[in-house]
Amino acid sequence: MAEARPASATAAVDLFKLGNYSTKAIRTSNAPKTLFIVTPENEGTYPVLLFLHGYNICPCCYSQLLQHISSHGYIIVAPLFLGVCSLYCRPDIKSAAEVTNWLSSGLQPMLPENVVPNLSRLALAGHSRGGYLAFALALGNANITMDLKFLALIGIDPVAGANKCMKSVPKILTGVPNSFNLDMPVMVIGTGLGGESMIGCIPCSCAPDGLNYAEFFKECKENCLGFVISEYGHTDMLDDDFCNNCLGTSIGKLMGSMCKSGKGDKTLMIECVGGLVVAMLMAQLEGESRELDAIVDDSSIAPVKLEVMEASQP
Repeated sequence: MAEARPASATAAVDLFKLGNYSTKAIRTSNAPKTLFIVTPENEGTYPVLLFLHGYNICPCCYSQLLQHISSHGYIIVAPLFLGVCSLYCRPDIKSAAEVTNWLSSGLQPMLPENVVPNLSRLALAGHSRGGYLAFALALGNANITMDLKFLALIGIDPVAGANKCMKSVPKILTGVPNSFNLDMPVMVIGTGLGGESMIGCIPCSCAPDGLNYAEFFKECKENCLGFVISEYGHTDMLDDDFCNNCLGTSIGKLMGSMCKSGKGDKTLMIECVGGLVVAMLMAQLEGESRELDAIVDDSSIAPVKLEVMEASQP
């Protein structure tokens, strides 16, 4: 007879499924950058997540992932950054800070009636280049004062450049363990196939070694959790039609075709990433850490193979 799971593990399993809130997607240009907002429609007050997308991948390409997170009771604001130059990132870091400052006055009018953002419970996340941007913003590289404080940082397969000779600017990775001076808890989510090339023996990958999740995790201090979704690739958390459902992503489509993909069901990958993000938000924004602790204690409750990285030491 199978041993029953503790209540905390059962609750954690539920985070990998859609939550109880119906959601609505909103697009607006009435902000420092064009925004893709995903919000619960139910009346209430909700924490907020600022989400930064990958290189030339429109935020709406993350619709399923963002809807999953929002369905658990979170308002997600995703600014659009599209440009040819992927390495010089200072303008986008500054724009992310400007969007953060805009939230206090500009977000409420964009939301459904009786939906209220709680900006005292604000988190920051990003994928790929957006993961790098999130770290750079949290490390103070915007060069402008931000009015709001982030309580948590989540990097989803973050990448800091094309290779070791072509690093993103500013160069936040130092190669020194525990060197990030961050005053918030951090979660780093990596992919097992992100560092592998689609072009045989040619060393060309979407998340190259030395610039990917492993280096970000290594440079975090002790208040950092790391997970690796070992059988999936760098863009497997995107919608299946991510290259076709919005304009301006031809470069993103080319880059995406170079990313090795897992053979498993992508829906399960989206559920895994979404559940991990929700667990982190619950722990750091709402003080409900039992689900996150349960995942760390038994990663087999995730819908796909999930490895817990060894705790970073100071």
